[in-house]
Amino acid sequence: MHKYMRSIGFSKFSDRNDARQLLTDIVMHSTTCSYTTNTNNIVLAEFSKDYADNIGVTVCGEFDSEDKFIYEYYYPYLRGSSISTNEDVSVERHASQESYAGVCDDIRVGVSLIFYLQNMITYLKLKNAEKLPARNTTLTLSGLSIEGSVLFPINKNESDRRRINRANTNRSNLIQAARQGDEEAIESLTLEDMDTYTTISKRIHTEDVFSLVDTFFMPYGVECDHYSIMGEIIDCRLVHNSQTGEGIYQMLVSCNDLQIDICINEQDILGEPELGRRFKGVIWAQGFINFSEE
Repeated sequence: MHKYMRSIGFSKFSDRNDARQLLTDIVMHSTTCSYTTNTNNIVLAEFSKDYADNIGVTVCGEFDSEDKFIYEYYYPYLRGSSISTNEDVSVERHASQESYAGVCDDIRVGVSLIFYLQNMITYLKLKNAEKLPARNTTLTLSGLSIEGSVLFPINKNESDRRRINRANTNRSNLIQAARQGDEEAIESLTLEDMDTYTTISKRIHTEDVFSLVDTFFMPYGVECDHYSIMGEIIDCRLVHNSQTGEGIYQMLVSCNDLQIDICINEQDILGEPELGRRFKGVIWAQGFINFSEE
């Protein structure tokens, strides 16, 4: 079974027979399905079935010359609920199968954000129609997690929040200028990082690291679309898998000013998610590119 199936409520599905029955049901009773042809005139297809609101499994494959569907792979998904970024996105095919990864450089994150592309068929249709690169696209991010914990928030008043927002805005402007070659901006960022390092080095002896660090977004492990994150929970609800009945926490998390939807099995999270608290965990990043042509 796919490692992240348990994050959407399939923790007890452990053998190939269970997987085969589930995938057959998805193909036969899909919520949505989409088709297109690739450069070799092979018909590619995706069958998706929801097992909770915006949570489900997609089965991908192709049709042979006798119009028989040949299964290739599947993946669990969570569809995001909000626009995460307006930055440009580039897409590359995975080497092993007909699936795609997206790359986005958002200055708020500080690293190249790599994610698993959810709407592959739409992307291929535009590519075949020679409508790429597309303009005015936005990106909706989501993440599946199989390990996480809930932390209390850092005590901040309204004045602290305004000060932090001004600092984040100023830093974003400096990063944008530095990317365009502004030497003064590069120097300011270097000095700011040195000051931050000095301050944290002094305070870490008497304070817990999570009282100093409010949010972070960092690559995790060797797979390029896995990240260790921590951010403020700004929306949260408990839903249940319609087939297994397992509870799934569906959260909207603000991480480095980037909003990302996350789902995790209630068995895999330590603590009680509530608004204002912080979620800390490892996610498999997924993304849905909102093309203006759609």
